[in-house]
Amino acid sequence: MKSPVVLLLLTLSVLVGCSQRGSHAVKPEESLQAKQLLQGVWTDESSESVVFQMKGDSVYYPDSTSMPAYFRVNGDTLYIGKSSRYHIEKQSEHVLWFMGQDGEVVKLKKDDEGESEEMIVKSQPQILTLNEVMKRDTVVMFNGNRYHLYIAVNPTRYKVVRHTLNDDGLDVENVYYDNIIHLSIFQGSRQLFSSDFRRKQYNSLVAERFLEQAILNNMEYSYADEKGFHLNVSLCQPGDASCYLVEHVVSYDGKLTTKLQEY
Repeated sequence: MKSPVVLLLLTLSVLVGCSQRGSHAVKPEESLQAKQLLQGVWTDESSESVVFQMKGDSVYYPDSTSMPAYFRVNGDTLYIGKSSRYHIEKQSEHVLWFMGQDGEVVKLKKDDEGESEEMIVKSQPQILTLNEVMKRDTVVMFNGNRYHLYIAVNPTRYKVVRHTLNDDGLDVENVYYDNIIHLSIFQGSRQLFSSDFRRKQYNSLVAERFLEQAILNNMEYSYADEKGFHLNVSLCQPGDASCYLVEHVVSYDGKLTTKLQEY
């Protein structure tokens, strides 16, 4: 025969187990009917401009830089991409209203004639980047010595994905190529310094959330003094005015120091 203490522990265990099972909310299943209603080209009710096309499991946009994204409908919520969700205010075969990321209700109607489909971009989205290496050759005189600084901004195929709100209040992904910057400093034929600079090496100075969607934009020579050569590197989010400015100082014996200038 079990003791009262053991019976009490067993009873508590059962109650806790039941409570935990009851605490998990049942997630609504994907609504295939709502998804089927969304198939087609959707235009703004007021301007009649094309907003997107839903085809299969994908959303396609009319501009050449926005990436197609996966979508689904769960309950009264439209999910687009990995993280964007929109509360559906009204939906029928020809009408779709939902709350945009900017807090405004987006009111769409379906293009039943199919005349707008040709405006949808289904080819590989255009990725914005430098098309060629950008080089600078700077001569610097200091304390009677002559120095050469070579800066090369090299485009790469490393993709940076940036989330932006389009004119319709939708969170879209734009893709850019990052750069690698090379700096060499010479006094005559003697090389004082040579190094490549990459975006990720600034993760201790720049906010991670910003850096994930930024590119290594440029490096510019500023001035020379007793400490060495002062150069500024900019890390910017494409299409936005916000940038971090990082100062590098290369001493005359080739040592590098780095500090954040401003944001």
